[in-house]
Amino acid sequence: MGNAEAIESRMGRPRGFDENAALEAAMRVFWEKSYEGATLSDLTSAMGINRSSMYAAFGDKAKLFRRAVERYGEGPARYIRDALEKPVLRDVVADLLHGAVLFLSQPGQPRGCLSVRAALACGDDAEPIQKAMVEWRKGGEEALRKRFAKAQRAGELPRGIGPADLARFIATVMAGLTVQAVNGATREEMKRIADLVLKSIGLA
Repeated sequence: MGNAEAIESRMGRPRGFDENAALEAAMRVFWEKSYEGATLSDLTSAMGINRSSMYAAFGDKAKLFRRAVERYGEGPARYIRDALEKPVLRDVVADLLHGAVLFLSQPGQPRGCLSVRAALACGDDAEPIQKAMVEWRKGGEEALRKRFAKAQRAGELPRGIGPADLARFIATVMAGLTVQAVNGATREEMKRIADLVLKSIGLA
């Protein structure tokens, strides 16, 4: 056995280990069960690896969760970033809300948003995770504020509407849609909510 193989064996990491697939599986477990609800057995079973392999590749549970959240932002929740890149304000807001509706009603996908479901309620031991998710959500809200401020400078958003207030409003609506999805609202029901919001702010 060569040095590399010996090290790999001691770390418990199997050959051919697919980190991307394992991380995808971990993300789904956290999404479905929350940070605290996901046990190490849940994670390693879904990832198809043992604990030593998990620690070697991703670190502890908290580090794995942070990696899973990054993957979530680049994967399932990518529609948010795409919406913010739209050149017209109406399309930005419409794509955020309609994108949320499609995302939250995707068949075979956990109901709700990982950022809300996974770490909204945490005990003392998981407080750093809860704080990290608060910052993650605030970061998303700040991205909205910057985009709306840009729209205001371009004359698309009336001066009487504060970009920060609109960002909080849209973030609140998206969080509310998450609750509706968890409660079993259908895609059509949530779409009507999104359409009503667009109409109420004059962007329908």
